Amino acid sequence: MSFIDRHLRSFLLAELLQGMWLTFRYMFRPSVTLNYPYEKGPLSPRFRGEHALRRYPNGEERCIACKLCEAVCPAQAITIEAEPRDDGSRRTTRYDIDMTKCIYCGFCEEACPVDAIVEGPNFEYATETREELMYDKEKLLDNGARWEVEIAQRLRADAPYR
Repeated sequence: MSFIDRHLRSFLLAELLQGMWLTFRYMFRPSVTLNYPYEKGPLSPRFRGEHALRRYPNGEERCIACKLCEAVCPAQAITIEAEPRDDGSRRTTRYDIDMTKCIYCGFCEEACPVDAIVEGPNFEYATETREELMYDKEKLLDNGARWEVEIAQRLRADAPYR
């Protein structure tokens, strides 16, 4: 019986008709596709994107040059140099991240006692040369200023789980 059934299905194009019926059913449902550059999907609060250095609300940079992020980085992508200031506190004079080495593990963010270095929500930072992926202190502070609102929201949303 299977021989006759198989030839009958082949003759009547049953698989083709099933496929056409499935297409017809989905034709009138709303689309699930995003128009990517203009529409973006939701990101988790724990998403690890482009690095940023944050500032306090008074404008002073948060980094206290403890060098914990440099010590904990498994890829050794972070380089920090620091000097003491006149008031006795320490601040960085050089804070570099080689983004070509970075493995986006988030250890630097977890090690930072003052939430100075964070991995923000930006995932669109493709470059044409490798040199553009060598982030210095000014670039990191600019990223922090640009993404501060989103970073603060993300840290608040993730705070109960830390």
